[in-house]
Amino acid sequence: MLRAGRWADVVAGEVRSPATVVVEGDRIAAVGPEGVPAGAQEIDLGDVTLLPGLMDMELNFLIGGPGGPEGLPNPLHGVQDDPPYRTLRGAVNARTTLMAGFTTVRNLGLMVKTGGYLLDVALQRAIDQGWFEGPRIVPAGHAVTPYGGHLDPTVFQRMAPGVLPLSVAEGIANGIPEVRTCVRYQVRHGAKVIKVSASGGVMSHSTAPGSQQYSDEEFAAIADEAHRAGVKVAAHAIGDSAIRACIRAGIDCIEHGFLASDETIQMMVDHGTFLVSTTYLTEAMAIERAAPELQKKAAEIFPKAKAMLPKAIAAGVRIALGTDAPAVPHGQNAKELVALVSRGMTPMQALRAATVTSAELVGSEDELGRLAPGYLADIIAVPGDPTQDIAVTQDVRFVMKGGRIHKGG
Repeated sequence: MLRAGRWADVVAGEVRSPATVVVEGDRIAAVGPEGVPAGAQEIDLGDVTLLPGLMDMELNFLIGGPGGPEGLPNPLHGVQDDPPYRTLRGAVNARTTLMAGFTTVRNLGLMVKTGGYLLDVALQRAIDQGWFEGPRIVPAGHAVTPYGGHLDPTVFQRMAPGVLPLSVAEGIANGIPEVRTCVRYQVRHGAKVIKVSASGGVMSHSTAPGSQQYSDEEFAAIADEAHRAGVKVAAHAIGDSAIRACIRAGIDCIEHGFLASDETIQMMVDHGTFLVSTTYLTEAMAIERAAPELQKKAAEIFPKAKAMLPKAIAAGVRIALGTDAPAVPHGQNAKELVALVSRGMTPMQALRAATVTSAELVGSEDELGRLAPGYLADIIAVPGDPTQDIAVTQDVRFVMKGGRIHKGG
């Protein structure tokens, strides 16, 4: 039995006092029971608020973290880091993220050469088997991208032809037959979500942020392959036309959405398309270390992104929390909650974005994202009341995932 000063009912939108939560095995057995179950171990956490484990819907454990500059991956990681070293880096980043209170994440899109191995799937399996500490991972395998498109790793450093040869299995796919093959490969080897690079990006050379990178027919083929396999699709999409094409194709989630027009925002509402807005990176990304032309793109795009999100919030778009870590350093994921509030969400709305809405996005709304009987015992504790000061989510005192205590207690 966990005792605390308060707990957040994110469904009702209320903070209740006091908090008593009974955990049996990996599940919550009761919230606010009248008595103490016989033989229960009592843990009094004191003057804190219990929250459901937080969820980050866009990050990449395989880059960033130890040995690199804060806020950016090693610029030469594409040719310096081999798959074993990269996987060990991912293990460190996974533990850092769990200790920050994030118990479930989507690892969205390997954009590195691996020889066809899905390193994020390996991380997910090892964590699930208890080999090391980390959040529950929904892995995407390799991001599906056209040759020379954003998330083709050769364009991040303007590599010469042939320096880093990449296969369809590693995400480089052109035309309908190849994108279908690429999706099938990722699913075959354990991907639980598909990531597609739908538009150009800010931090890649040779891509304009607003440009649509696949045809409507290719988007439809990607969505068809994934959905027939029971897997959702997330699209890196900054440009307005690319976002609209993704929505028309039935893609489930837009990552970033920075240049979405008012009409496209309404289109997201009408279709129930999720948005993972990654808004904190627009003010925190270490772009001063990027090439001048990339800094110029960021200076143009980031203010527009900041202006877009309040409109999406007001319109009622289903917004889930995502950081795009390591664009935001691993372990600082809760700064996204603060940024969401600064863009117009209430603190409770931001908490919902990081819990119930994210759980809906990964199709686990019946067992993740709330403190309720029958749900997985993913429980964290923060000081004070996060509905009064959302910044306290950056000071996580207690972490339980699936009934196992990883921090505090």
